[in-house]
Amino acid sequence: MNTAATPPTPPGTGRRVSARIAAISESATLSVDARAKALRAAGRPVIGFGAGEPDFPTPGYITEAAAEACRDPRYHRYTPAGGLPELRAAIAGKTRRDSGYEVDASQVLVTNGGKQAIHEAFAALLDPGDEVIVPAPYWTTYPESIRLAGGVPVPVVADETSGYRVSVEQLEAARTENTRMLVFVSPSNPTGAVHSRAEVEAIGRWAAGHGLWVMADEIYEHLVYGDAEFTSMPVVVPELRDRCVVVNGVAKTYAMTGWRVGWVVGPRDVIRAAANLQSHATSNVSNVAQVAALAAVSGDLEAVAAMREAFDRRRRTIVRMLNEIDGVECPEPEGAFYAYPSVKALLGRELRGKRPKTSAELAELILDEAEVAVVPGEAFGTPGYLRLSYALGDEDLAEGVSRLQSLLGEARA
Repeated sequence: MNTAATPPTPPGTGRRVSARIAAISESATLSVDARAKALRAAGRPVIGFGAGEPDFPTPGYITEAAAEACRDPRYHRYTPAGGLPELRAAIAGKTRRDSGYEVDASQVLVTNGGKQAIHEAFAALLDPGDEVIVPAPYWTTYPESIRLAGGVPVPVVADETSGYRVSVEQLEAARTENTRMLVFVSPSNPTGAVHSRAEVEAIGRWAAGHGLWVMADEIYEHLVYGDAEFTSMPVVVPELRDRCVVVNGVAKTYAMTGWRVGWVVGPRDVIRAAANLQSHATSNVSNVAQVAALAAVSGDLEAVAAMREAFDRRRRTIVRMLNEIDGVECPEPEGAFYAYPSVKALLGRELRGKRPKTSAELAELILDEAEVAVVPGEAFGTPGYLRLSYALGDEDLAEGVSRLQSLLGEARA
Protein backbone atom coordinates (compact mmCIF):
# COMPACT_ATOMS: atom_id res chain seq x y z
CA MET A 1 0.00 0.00 0.00
CA ASN A 2 1.25 3.46 -0.83
CA THR A 3 1.31 5.37 2.44
CA ALA A 4 2.91 8.50 1.02
CA ALA A 5 1.14 11.65 2.10
CA THR A 6 -1.04 13.36 -0.48
CA PRO A 7 0.77 16.45 -1.65
CA PRO A 8 -0.94 19.69 -0.54
CA THR A 9 -3.14 21.46 -3.04
CA PRO A 10 -1.30 24.49 -4.40
CA PRO A 11 -2.78 27.78 -3.14
CA GLY A 12 -5.40 29.16 -5.46
CA THR A 13 -5.96 25.92 -7.37
CA GLY A 14 -9.41 25.96 -8.91
CA ARG A 15 -9.84 29.68 -8.23
CA ARG A 16 -9.55 32.10 -11.12
CA VAL A 17 -10.54 35.41 -9.52
CA SER A 18 -10.06 36.59 -5.95
CA ALA A 19 -13.10 36.38 -3.70
CA ARG A 20 -12.82 40.11 -3.00
CA ILE A 21 -13.10 41.08 -6.66
CA ALA A 22 -15.58 38.34 -7.56
CA ALA A 23 -17.97 39.82 -4.99
CA ILE A 24 -18.13 43.17 -6.81
CA SER A 25 -21.33 43.84 -8.71
CA GLU A 26 -21.07 45.32 -12.19
CA SER A 27 -22.09 48.97 -12.40
CA ALA A 28 -25.76 48.68 -13.30
CA THR A 29 -25.94 52.15 -14.82
CA LEU A 30 -22.99 51.52 -17.13
CA SER A 31 -24.33 48.07 -17.96
CA VAL A 32 -27.72 49.45 -19.01
CA ASP A 33 -26.07 52.20 -21.04
CA ALA A 34 -23.78 49.70 -22.77
CA ARG A 35 -26.69 47.42 -23.65
CA ALA A 36 -28.70 50.34 -25.03
CA LYS A 37 -25.76 51.41 -27.21
CA ALA A 38 -25.23 47.86 -28.44
CA LEU A 39 -28.88 47.56 -29.43
CA ARG A 40 -28.74 50.91 -31.25
CA ALA A 41 -25.62 49.76 -33.07
CA ALA A 42 -27.58 46.69 -34.16
CA GLY A 43 -30.22 48.93 -35.69
CA ARG A 44 -32.86 49.00 -32.95
CA PRO A 45 -34.29 52.47 -32.11
CA VAL A 46 -33.54 52.26 -28.40
CA ILE A 47 -33.87 55.41 -26.30
CA GLY A 48 -31.59 55.31 -23.28
CA PHE A 49 -32.43 56.88 -19.93
CA GLY A 50 -29.62 55.00 -18.21
CA ALA A 51 -26.45 57.09 -18.40
CA GLY A 52 -25.89 59.93 -15.96
CA GLU A 53 -24.09 62.32 -18.27
CA PRO A 54 -25.01 65.63 -19.87
CA ASP A 55 -25.84 65.41 -23.56
CA PHE A 56 -24.00 68.68 -24.23
CA PRO A 57 -20.47 68.94 -25.65
CA THR A 58 -17.64 70.10 -23.44
CA PRO A 59 -17.38 73.91 -23.80
CA GLY A 60 -14.96 75.04 -26.51
CA TYR A 61 -12.61 77.03 -24.29
CA ILE A 62 -11.96 73.84 -22.30
CA THR A 63 -11.19 71.69 -25.34
CA GLU A 64 -8.92 74.43 -26.71
CA ALA A 65 -6.93 74.41 -23.47
CA ALA A 66 -6.53 70.65 -23.84
CA ALA A 67 -5.36 71.02 -27.45
CA GLU A 68 -2.71 73.50 -26.36
CA ALA A 69 -1.58 71.14 -23.60
CA CYS A 70 -1.09 68.37 -26.15
CA ARG A 71 1.48 70.56 -27.91
CA ASP A 72 3.31 71.57 -24.74
CA PRO A 73 6.27 69.28 -23.91
CA ARG A 74 5.83 70.03 -20.19
CA TYR A 75 2.78 67.78 -20.22
CA HIS A 76 4.47 64.90 -22.03
CA ARG A 77 6.11 63.73 -18.81
CA TYR A 78 5.17 62.53 -15.34
CA THR A 79 3.77 65.19 -13.03
CA PRO A 80 3.06 65.05 -9.26
CA ALA A 81 0.81 62.12 -8.37
CA GLY A 82 -1.48 64.36 -6.35
CA GLY A 83 -2.21 66.70 -9.23
CA LEU A 84 -0.75 69.69 -11.03
CA PRO A 85 -0.02 72.34 -8.38
CA GLU A 86 -1.85 75.00 -10.36
CA LEU A 87 -4.94 72.79 -10.65
CA ARG A 88 -4.96 71.98 -6.95
CA ALA A 89 -4.79 75.69 -6.19
CA ALA A 90 -7.57 76.42 -8.68
CA ILE A 91 -9.79 73.73 -7.17
CA ALA A 92 -9.28 75.29 -3.73
CA GLY A 93 -10.29 78.64 -5.22
CA LYS A 94 -13.32 77.13 -6.97
CA THR A 95 -14.40 75.44 -3.73
CA ARG A 96 -14.22 78.76 -1.91
CA ARG A 97 -16.13 80.54 -4.70
CA ASP A 98 -18.91 77.99 -5.17
CA SER A 99 -19.63 76.75 -1.65
CA GLY A 100 -17.84 79.11 0.72
CA TYR A 101 -15.59 76.33 1.99
CA GLU A 102 -12.12 77.72 2.78
CA VAL A 103 -9.38 75.22 1.93
CA ASP A 104 -5.91 75.43 0.42
CA ALA A 105 -4.12 73.46 -2.26
CA SER A 106 -2.52 71.06 0.25
CA GLN A 107 -6.02 69.82 1.09
CA VAL A 108 -6.79 68.80 -2.51
CA LEU A 109 -6.03 65.53 -4.31
CA VAL A 110 -6.76 65.34 -8.05
CA THR A 111 -8.10 61.93 -9.07
CA ASN A 112 -9.12 59.96 -12.16
CA GLY A 113 -12.76 60.98 -11.92
CA GLY A 114 -15.16 61.00 -9.02
CA LYS A 115 -15.11 57.23 -8.65
CA GLN A 116 -11.43 57.16 -7.81
CA ALA A 117 -11.97 60.03 -5.38
CA ILE A 118 -14.63 58.00 -3.58
CA HIS A 119 -12.56 54.80 -3.62
CA GLU A 120 -9.49 56.51 -2.21
CA ALA A 121 -11.44 58.36 0.47
CA PHE A 122 -12.88 55.09 1.76
CA ALA A 123 -9.53 53.32 1.45
CA ALA A 124 -7.81 56.04 3.46
CA LEU A 125 -10.35 56.06 6.27
CA LEU A 126 -11.80 52.56 6.70
CA ASP A 127 -10.45 49.47 8.41
CA PRO A 128 -12.03 46.01 8.18
CA GLY A 129 -15.36 45.94 9.98
CA ASP A 130 -15.92 49.69 10.04
CA GLU A 131 -19.55 50.48 9.32
CA VAL A 132 -20.61 53.22 6.91
CA ILE A 133 -24.16 54.53 6.95
CA VAL A 134 -25.36 54.98 3.36
CA PRO A 135 -28.72 56.66 2.76
CA ALA A 136 -30.70 54.74 0.15
CA PRO A 137 -31.57 54.98 -2.66
CA TYR A 138 -27.81 55.25 -3.16
CA TRP A 139 -25.51 55.53 -6.14
CA THR A 140 -24.38 52.02 -7.10
CA THR A 141 -20.66 52.61 -6.51
CA TYR A 142 -20.78 53.57 -2.81
CA PRO A 143 -21.42 50.10 -1.31
CA GLU A 144 -18.91 48.42 -3.62
CA SER A 145 -16.14 50.91 -2.76
CA ILE A 146 -16.90 50.55 0.94
CA ARG A 147 -16.62 46.77 0.73
CA LEU A 148 -13.37 46.98 -1.25
CA ALA A 149 -11.95 49.07 1.59
CA GLY A 150 -12.98 46.42 4.12
CA GLY A 151 -15.94 48.39 5.40
CA VAL A 152 -19.56 47.38 5.88
CA PRO A 153 -22.26 49.47 4.15
CA VAL A 154 -25.35 50.04 6.28
CA PRO A 155 -28.26 51.28 4.13
CA VAL A 156 -30.85 53.63 5.60
CA VAL A 157 -33.86 53.77 3.30
CA ALA A 158 -35.94 56.86 2.54
CA ASP A 159 -38.88 56.63 0.16
CA GLU A 160 -41.08 58.94 -1.88
CA THR A 161 -43.18 59.90 1.18
CA SER A 162 -40.24 61.93 2.54
CA GLY A 163 -39.00 63.10 -0.84
CA TYR A 164 -36.21 60.50 -0.48
CA ARG A 165 -34.61 62.49 2.36
CA VAL A 166 -33.34 60.66 5.43
CA SER A 167 -33.87 62.03 8.93
CA VAL A 168 -31.52 62.28 11.91
CA GLU A 169 -33.79 59.79 13.70
CA GLN A 170 -33.30 57.21 10.97
CA LEU A 171 -29.54 57.72 10.99
CA GLU A 172 -29.37 57.41 14.77
CA ALA A 173 -31.34 54.15 14.65
CA ALA A 174 -28.69 52.73 12.30
CA ARG A 175 -25.68 53.88 14.34
CA THR A 176 -23.72 51.26 16.31
CA GLU A 177 -20.42 51.19 18.16
CA ASN A 178 -18.82 50.15 14.86
CA THR A 179 -20.12 53.13 12.87
CA ARG A 180 -17.20 55.05 11.42
CA MET A 181 -18.66 57.19 8.65
CA LEU A 182 -21.73 58.65 6.99
CA VAL A 183 -22.11 59.12 3.23
CA PHE A 184 -24.04 62.31 2.48
CA VAL A 185 -25.19 63.28 -1.01
CA SER A 186 -27.29 66.34 -1.84
CA PRO A 187 -28.34 66.77 -4.63
CA SER A 188 -28.77 63.04 -4.89
CA ASN A 189 -28.16 60.46 -7.54
CA PRO A 190 -30.49 58.61 -8.18
CA THR A 191 -33.43 60.55 -6.72
CA GLY A 192 -32.64 64.22 -7.30
CA ALA A 193 -33.47 64.93 -3.63
CA VAL A 194 -31.98 68.09 -2.13
CA HIS A 195 -31.76 68.56 1.64
CA SER A 196 -32.55 71.99 3.03
CA ARG A 197 -29.89 73.97 4.86
CA ALA A 198 -31.57 73.14 8.17
CA GLU A 199 -31.57 69.42 7.36
CA VAL A 200 -27.90 69.48 6.29
CA GLU A 201 -26.96 71.29 9.48
CA ALA A 202 -28.93 68.89 11.69
CA ILE A 203 -27.38 65.81 10.07
CA GLY A 204 -23.90 67.34 10.22
CA ARG A 205 -24.23 68.22 13.89
CA TRP A 206 -25.47 64.70 14.62
CA ALA A 207 -22.40 63.25 12.88
CA ALA A 208 -20.03 65.65 14.63
CA GLY A 209 -21.64 64.94 17.99
CA HIS A 210 -20.90 61.23 17.63
CA GLY A 211 -17.37 61.68 16.28
CA LEU A 212 -18.23 60.26 12.86
CA TRP A 213 -16.50 60.97 9.58
CA VAL A 214 -18.61 62.26 6.71
CA MET A 215 -17.96 61.79 3.02
CA ALA A 216 -19.93 64.50 1.22
CA ASP A 217 -20.40 63.95 -2.51
CA GLU A 218 -20.98 67.40 -4.07
CA ILE A 219 -20.72 66.47 -7.74
CA TYR A 220 -24.19 67.90 -8.51
CA GLU A 221 -23.73 71.13 -6.55
CA HIS A 222 -24.69 73.41 -9.45
CA LEU A 223 -27.71 71.42 -10.64
CA VAL A 224 -30.55 72.59 -8.37
CA TYR A 225 -33.93 73.92 -9.44
CA GLY A 226 -36.78 76.09 -8.22
CA ASP A 227 -36.40 77.16 -4.61
CA ALA A 228 -33.93 74.39 -3.75
CA GLU A 229 -30.43 75.43 -2.68
CA PHE A 230 -27.19 73.51 -2.45
CA THR A 231 -25.62 73.47 1.02
CA SER A 232 -22.08 72.28 1.77
CA MET A 233 -22.07 70.42 5.09
CA PRO A 234 -18.59 71.48 6.33
CA VAL A 235 -19.58 75.12 5.72
CA VAL A 236 -22.69 75.05 7.91
CA VAL A 237 -21.10 72.67 10.47
CA PRO A 238 -17.54 74.03 10.91
CA GLU A 239 -16.76 71.63 13.76
CA LEU A 240 -17.00 68.78 11.25
CA ARG A 241 -14.24 70.06 8.95
CA ASP A 242 -11.51 67.93 10.50
CA ARG A 243 -13.62 64.80 10.00
CA CYS A 244 -15.08 65.49 6.57
CA VAL A 245 -13.92 64.67 3.05
CA VAL A 246 -15.64 66.28 0.07
CA VAL A 247 -15.57 64.60 -3.34
CA ASN A 248 -16.33 66.46 -6.54
CA GLY A 249 -15.27 66.74 -10.18
CA VAL A 250 -15.78 68.43 -13.52
CA ALA A 251 -17.97 65.70 -15.05
CA LYS A 252 -21.46 67.04 -14.44
CA THR A 253 -20.90 70.80 -14.18
CA TYR A 254 -18.88 71.14 -17.38
CA ALA A 255 -20.15 68.15 -19.43
CA MET A 256 -16.80 66.39 -19.03
CA THR A 257 -17.73 62.83 -18.02
CA GLY A 258 -15.19 61.31 -20.40
CA TRP A 259 -12.27 63.50 -19.31
CA ARG A 260 -12.00 61.67 -15.96
CA VAL A 261 -10.97 64.41 -13.54
CA GLY A 262 -12.28 64.48 -9.98
CA TRP A 263 -10.88 65.44 -6.61
CA VAL A 264 -10.99 64.91 -2.88
CA VAL A 265 -10.87 67.82 -0.43
CA GLY A 266 -10.13 67.01 3.20
CA PRO A 267 -7.78 67.17 6.16
CA ARG A 268 -4.12 67.22 5.12
CA ASP A 269 -3.21 63.89 6.72
CA VAL A 270 -6.03 62.10 4.91
CA ILE A 271 -5.14 63.75 1.61
CA ARG A 272 -1.49 62.71 2.05
CA ALA A 273 -2.54 59.12 2.73
CA ALA A 274 -4.85 59.01 -0.30
CA ALA A 275 -2.12 60.57 -2.46
CA ASN A 276 0.29 57.83 -1.37
CA LEU A 277 -2.25 55.24 -2.45
CA GLN A 278 -2.71 56.98 -5.80
CA SER A 279 1.04 57.13 -6.35
CA HIS A 280 1.03 53.32 -6.46
CA ALA A 281 -2.34 52.84 -8.16
CA THR A 282 -2.34 55.26 -11.10
CA SER A 283 0.24 58.00 -10.53
CA ASN A 284 -0.83 61.33 -12.00
CA VAL A 285 -4.10 61.95 -13.83
CA SER A 286 -3.64 62.61 -17.57
CA ASN A 287 -1.95 65.99 -17.87
CA VAL A 288 -4.06 66.99 -20.85
CA ALA A 289 -7.24 66.29 -18.89
CA GLN A 290 -5.87 68.18 -15.90
CA VAL A 291 -5.20 71.26 -18.03
CA ALA A 292 -8.73 71.02 -19.40
CA ALA A 293 -10.04 70.83 -15.83
CA LEU A 294 -7.92 73.86 -14.91
CA ALA A 295 -9.62 75.86 -17.65
CA ALA A 296 -13.01 74.62 -16.46
CA VAL A 297 -12.72 75.44 -12.76
CA SER A 298 -10.94 78.73 -13.46
CA GLY A 299 -13.69 79.91 -15.82
CA ASP A 300 -17.19 81.15 -15.18
CA LEU A 301 -20.37 79.12 -14.79
CA GLU A 302 -22.09 80.31 -17.96
CA ALA A 303 -22.06 76.86 -19.56
CA VAL A 304 -23.65 75.15 -16.56
CA ALA A 305 -26.32 77.85 -16.38
CA ALA A 306 -27.41 77.01 -19.94
CA MET A 307 -27.41 73.28 -19.18
CA ARG A 308 -29.37 73.82 -15.97
CA GLU A 309 -32.07 75.70 -17.88
CA ALA A 310 -32.45 72.78 -20.30
CA PHE A 311 -32.43 70.22 -17.49
CA ASP A 312 -35.08 72.17 -15.61
CA ARG A 313 -37.37 72.15 -18.64
CA ARG A 314 -36.85 68.42 -19.13
CA ARG A 315 -37.34 67.76 -15.41
CA ARG A 316 -40.81 69.26 -15.47
CA THR A 317 -41.71 67.41 -18.66
CA ILE A 318 -40.60 63.97 -17.49
CA VAL A 319 -42.28 64.27 -14.09
CA ARG A 320 -45.57 65.36 -15.65
CA MET A 321 -45.53 62.57 -18.23
CA LEU A 322 -44.53 59.85 -15.76
CA ASN A 323 -47.27 60.85 -13.32
CA GLU A 324 -49.82 60.50 -16.11
CA ILE A 325 -49.16 56.72 -16.09
CA ASP A 326 -51.54 54.74 -13.88
CA GLY A 327 -49.49 52.97 -11.22
CA VAL A 328 -46.48 55.32 -11.38
CA GLU A 329 -45.70 57.87 -8.66
CA CYS A 330 -42.84 60.30 -9.34
CA PRO A 331 -41.90 63.03 -6.87
CA GLU A 332 -40.45 66.15 -8.47
CA PRO A 333 -36.64 66.04 -8.23
CA GLU A 334 -35.07 69.24 -6.94
CA GLY A 335 -31.56 68.61 -8.22
CA ALA A 336 -29.23 66.54 -10.44
CA PHE A 337 -30.85 65.17 -13.61
CA TYR A 338 -32.73 62.04 -12.58
CA ALA A 339 -36.34 61.08 -11.99
CA TYR A 340 -36.93 58.18 -9.59
CA PRO A 341 -40.54 57.03 -9.91
CA SER A 342 -42.11 54.31 -7.82
CA VAL A 343 -43.53 51.49 -9.96
CA LYS A 344 -44.54 49.25 -7.08
CA ALA A 345 -48.20 49.46 -8.07
CA LEU A 346 -47.36 48.00 -11.49
CA LEU A 347 -45.57 44.92 -10.21
CA GLY A 348 -47.53 41.72 -10.61
CA ARG A 349 -49.84 43.19 -13.23
CA GLU A 350 -50.15 41.47 -16.60
CA LEU A 351 -48.23 43.20 -19.35
CA ARG A 352 -47.71 41.73 -22.82
CA GLY A 353 -48.36 38.24 -21.48
CA LYS A 354 -45.98 38.58 -18.54
CA ARG A 355 -46.32 39.54 -14.87
CA PRO A 356 -43.08 41.22 -13.78
CA LYS A 357 -42.70 40.78 -10.05
CA THR A 358 -39.67 43.05 -9.59
CA SER A 359 -38.56 46.38 -10.99
CA ALA A 360 -35.60 44.54 -12.55
CA GLU A 361 -38.01 42.29 -14.47
CA LEU A 362 -40.10 45.31 -15.43
CA ALA A 363 -37.02 47.15 -16.74
CA GLU A 364 -36.17 44.13 -18.90
CA LEU A 365 -39.70 44.02 -20.27
CA ILE A 366 -39.61 47.75 -21.01
CA LEU A 367 -36.38 47.36 -22.96
CA ASP A 368 -37.67 44.38 -24.92
CA GLU A 369 -41.15 45.71 -25.67
CA ALA A 370 -40.78 49.49 -25.78
CA GLU A 371 -37.08 49.74 -26.68
CA VAL A 372 -36.51 52.11 -23.76
CA ALA A 373 -33.57 51.59 -21.39
CA VAL A 374 -34.08 52.45 -17.72
CA VAL A 375 -32.21 51.36 -14.56
CA PRO A 376 -34.15 49.30 -12.00
CA GLY A 377 -34.27 50.31 -8.35
CA GLU A 378 -32.46 47.13 -7.30
CA ALA A 379 -29.25 48.83 -8.49
CA PHE A 380 -29.77 51.59 -5.93
CA GLY A 381 -30.77 49.47 -2.96
CA THR A 382 -34.53 50.06 -3.29
CA PRO A 383 -36.50 47.56 -5.41
CA GLY A 384 -39.76 48.84 -6.80
CA TYR A 385 -38.44 51.93 -8.54
CA LEU A 386 -36.89 52.98 -11.85
CA ARG A 387 -34.25 55.63 -12.48
CA LEU A 388 -34.52 57.73 -15.62
CA SER A 389 -31.86 60.27 -16.50
CA TYR A 390 -33.30 63.32 -18.22
CA ALA A 391 -29.89 64.36 -19.53
CA LEU A 392 -30.94 63.62 -23.09
CA GLY A 393 -32.50 65.64 -25.88
CA ASP A 394 -36.05 66.98 -25.50
CA GLU A 395 -37.39 65.00 -28.48
CA ASP A 396 -35.85 61.71 -27.33
CA LEU A 397 -37.15 62.33 -23.81
CA ALA A 398 -40.70 62.93 -24.97
CA GLU A 399 -40.61 59.96 -27.36
CA GLY A 400 -39.14 57.65 -24.72
CA VAL A 401 -41.68 58.50 -22.04
CA SER A 402 -44.50 58.31 -24.61
CA ARG A 403 -43.42 54.74 -25.29
CA LEU A 404 -43.56 54.05 -21.55
CA GLN A 405 -47.04 55.54 -21.37
CA SER A 406 -48.22 53.31 -24.21
CA LEU A 407 -46.68 50.13 -22.84
CA LEU A 408 -47.41 50.58 -19.14
CA GLY A 409 -50.93 51.77 -19.94
CA GLU A 410 -51.66 48.20 -21.05
CA ALA A 411 -51.00 46.78 -17.56
CA ARG A 412 -53.94 44.81 -16.20
CA ALA A 413 -54.60 43.31 -12.78
